[in-house]
Amino acid sequence: MNIALFDFDGTITKADTLLKFIRFAVGDFSFLAGLIILSPILIAFKLKIISNFKAKQIMLSWFFKGFREEDFKNLAFHYSISQIDYIVRLGALERLYWHAEQGHKIVIVSASVENWLAPWCKKNGFELLATQLEFKNGVVTGNLLSRNCFGIEKVNRIKERYDLSKFEYVYAYGDSKGDIQMLELANESFYKPFKK
Repeated sequence: MNIALFDFDGTITKADTLLKFIRFAVGDFSFLAGLIILSPILIAFKLKIISNFKAKQIMLSWFFKGFREEDFKNLAFHYSISQIDYIVRLGALERLYWHAEQGHKIVIVSASVENWLAPWCKKNGFELLATQLEFKNGVVTGNLLSRNCFGIEKVNRIKERYDLSKFEYVYAYGDSKGDIQMLELANESFYKPFKK
């Protein structure tokens, strides 16, 4: 059997699902107000003063800390099923279908939060490795339960779940520096492969 490893945001999709999900969950006004308040954090992230992990945790905490777990998971499910298809790249979808037709194992490896990717992956028959959000006593804590599934953590998560030596051929697809180590695992890798 062969295995195909796909980054999600920017590789399969045309847009970042984190921002799209937040807007979907809290509405335009709260989303824009939050971005204004969090702008120093976003600037610090862009300037590489704070890490991807820290910026993501601050943003998720700001918008969702204290949310009822059930409400959050319901929003994530509805976003996943009703919205993600609209931002999927046609070229990526064609390639995913090609791998499926060949009988390859398809694994989405993403820094995005598992809750809003899992329903879409399940619907399409793909496996998923993603960042996990912490819930405690029925509410969102605002913390990440797992390490951010980015960079070397993608490799760690893949190797924890799969023995790549058991696959005849490994494909990998990505679009950013956070995917480089994952791409290096593959027999054949593709960087920014999908234009449409």
